Amino acid sequence: MRMSRLFSKTLREAPNGADSKGYEYLLRAGFIRQLGAGIFSLLPFGFNATKKIEQIIREEMNAIGGQEILMPLVNPADIWKETGRYYSIDKEMSRFNDRVGRDMVLAMTHEEAVTDLARGEIDSYKRLPLLVYQIQTKWRDDPRPRAGLIRVREFTMKDSYSFDTDAAGLDAQYAAHYKAYFRIFSRCALPVIVVGADSGMMGGKISHEYMYLSSIGEDTIITCPACGYTANRQVAAFAKTYYAEDPKPVEKVLTPECKTIEELADFLKIEKRQTAKAVFMVGTFINDTNGEEEEKLIVGIVRGDLEVEENKLQNAARANALRPAHAEEILAKKMVPGYGSAIGCTSDTMVIIDDSVAKSNNLVAGANEEGYHLLNTNFGRDYTGLVADIASASSGFACPECGKPLESSKGVEVGNIFQLNTRYSESMNCFFQDESGSRKPVIMGSYGIGVGRLLACLAENYSDAQGLCLPISVAPMQVHLVSLVKDAEIAEQLYQKLSAAGIEVLYDDRKESAGVKFADADLIGLPIRLTLGNRSLKEGKVEVKLRRNLEETFSFNLDSLVEETKALIAKLQAEIDEQIVEKEWQKA
Repeated sequence: MRMSRLFSKTLREAPNGADSKGYEYLLRAGFIRQLGAGIFSLLPFGFNATKKIEQIIREEMNAIGGQEILMPLVNPADIWKETGRYYSIDKEMSRFNDRVGRDMVLAMTHEEAVTDLARGEIDSYKRLPLLVYQIQTKWRDDPRPRAGLIRVREFTMKDSYSFDTDAAGLDAQYAAHYKAYFRIFSRCALPVIVVGADSGMMGGKISHEYMYLSSIGEDTIITCPACGYTANRQVAAFAKTYYAEDPKPVEKVLTPECKTIEELADFLKIEKRQTAKAVFMVGTFINDTNGEEEEKLIVGIVRGDLEVEENKLQNAARANALRPAHAEEILAKKMVPGYGSAIGCTSDTMVIIDDSVAKSNNLVAGANEEGYHLLNTNFGRDYTGLVADIASASSGFACPECGKPLESSKGVEVGNIFQLNTRYSESMNCFFQDESGSRKPVIMGSYGIGVGRLLACLAENYSDAQGLCLPISVAPMQVHLVSLVKDAEIAEQLYQKLSAAGIEVLYDDRKESAGVKFADADLIGLPIRLTLGNRSLKEGKVEVKLRRNLEETFSFNLDSLVEETKALIAKLQAEIDEQIVEKEWQKA
């Protein structure tokens, strides 16, 4: 590829809105361009890098028995109505009508589509197990796209789907993906950790996420350095301390201008753990009879020294979505914002109690009257509700496994794996006939990798003050050939020789200064730079630099340039291959 003919151009400064280092460099180096909010075009460099990532994914999916297919982005809504997700997913799923008025959707994921395929192809246990995958465009109308390819609305994803006769078969396919994913990410040279995760809208009970730890991440990862416990904060547990004592009589006290736990504890001169905090949310539910959305007020009660984890609260309520409640909605249920509790609320209010409250006594709670609180409230005696773990884990809390202090960090999810079990096969009548002739639902799994997000994380991880520095396994090209000599024919011959040998070369044949060429080479960040200068040419050599270490310079002989360059490429690739991670999953 000649830079004089390159479609994209480099930028000296990043456009407005580049809110992360990797995003800035992908824009400036000419990998991507933004078309709209969360919508990007891949230019030649970005396209080439993406195709290399996809090839690594293909090889690892094929290695565990995957068969590649391609399903439509546009789905008839009927299959989404069969599973109920047409109603349960909010505005992130784009719905429209075709020319004859049929309900249609742009697929965010393809569980429904692949289950529809499977029920037409699988009829007997003899057809199982099976594994299919695709690398395809998805659309999710995210309200807050950010950080370039990290959080977008249109994206490319590898999604694979397994089909088995029983739980043991699903475990085997899950374990195969668990291991393959570590191989994929390590072949791309992206450091990741795996965390226990929430299944969310996907369904199922077992799920893991592969996280790239970075300050730009939106997920909070809870880890224990002592024993290795790791989980997304959405589902992370921690060892709680309970404060049980004999219940005391309720006492109403005046607490003027005490609308927060901090103000209340200071006024009463007590610890925050001696209070019960009420968090008011409105949950969206789907009516089983007519499929219409309904809203219900949810009050989550957690001890005052803790915080409510909204994801846990939503799961405990089995709500499709949550939003903060408005003051008038709280008042309508006989509770008062700032002085609220579950005591005396209307019977149609959903009350969910954290076990930290259920197992502690004599807590101060709101009196549901402006300016007043109640001393010595006790769950079971003064109010009731569903008991669940709805508290948010945090740094410094005790590990649920070993009791040592937990730590927290930010991460970007680059892959996920789910055990769906019969969530989709039962609702969509995807059954097989077993050896005895009985009809049983197919056992399913779902496994995803965000291709563009993976590239974005690589750009974050492999960059410095000058620009990108992508690993050779995923760099758009292997070699950047920079010519500084007047005789263009010599550089042209080298370019042709390298290309003929199968080496991927970006040839800077532009009539630009050495400073401009080197700055662009640093910005684009191909792994190997070959510089043909007048001095090196007289010595019969080509100057060589590795992008990862611009301070070190060595040289290759012109007459052995191809062989030495190929050997260097092989060496860089071998360094990545030596770091391939092999990790096994075993069911707890």
